[in-house]
Amino acid sequence: MLPSGRAELMVGRGAFVESFPLFGHALDDYEALYDEKLGLLLDLFKTERVTWLGRFRPALHEAEIAPRPMGQQQPVWIGAGGTPASAVRAGRAGLPMNLANIGGEPARFVPFVELYRRSGLAAGHDPSHLKVGISSHLHVAKDAQRAREDFYPYYARYMGHNLPNRDRGWQVSRDDFEALAGPRGALFVGSPQQIVDKILYEHELFGHERFMAQIDIGGLLFGKVATAIELLAAEVLPAVRRATRGQVSEAA
Repeated sequence: MLPSGRAELMVGRGAFVESFPLFGHALDDYEALYDEKLGLLLDLFKTERVTWLGRFRPALHEAEIAPRPMGQQQPVWIGAGGTPASAVRAGRAGLPMNLANIGGEPARFVPFVELYRRSGLAAGHDPSHLKVGISSHLHVAKDAQRAREDFYPYYARYMGHNLPNRDRGWQVSRDDFEALAGPRGALFVGSPQQIVDKILYEHELFGHERFMAQIDIGGLLFGKVATAIELLAAEVLPAVRRATRGQVSEAA
């Protein structure tokens, strides 16, 4: 049995398409594949034995699915990158949505989050089930300038070698980086207080319950990753919880 509260799933369409030919799928079926596989995944958690028929994989007849979640349905989040279809899909399904906020200004995603919540309410879901998480790239250090100096070369390398971005010729200049790391940019890099301020700014925009950070970007040295984790746990999260009265209760 899957231990209660110790495992969650986040499912999304992803940014890479190399897996389609590897598994014998056509890129033209991108949307249909995702919808079908998401529906099957949710069915697997509803009952111990599943009977199912779809387009893209063999049918299931009274298939026993193990291990089972302990005590409640396994938490499933929809991972979204900002397309309206993703917001509507998550809202109609009544599933929590995690938004990848990794470029541009966060304010541009406000209509996207509003669309998610409207879609969920229109489908008859309890508003308390329509949770929002925000994911971003992050590095935190005691000294803000040190954090930026340490993180930039790894971040630039990571973005330059990320395949979808490389095909588009996306190179992150230092000026681009500084703008992204600024008070209204999508990149969380700086001192603990700067990270707190940016999380609170985005909470004003989105009213989200969860903040998730990817911090091991581009091979960043383990010691710096460990320090960032310690600062998140010891300084950032407690301050955010106090400021939001627990509305943002989770950070990872």
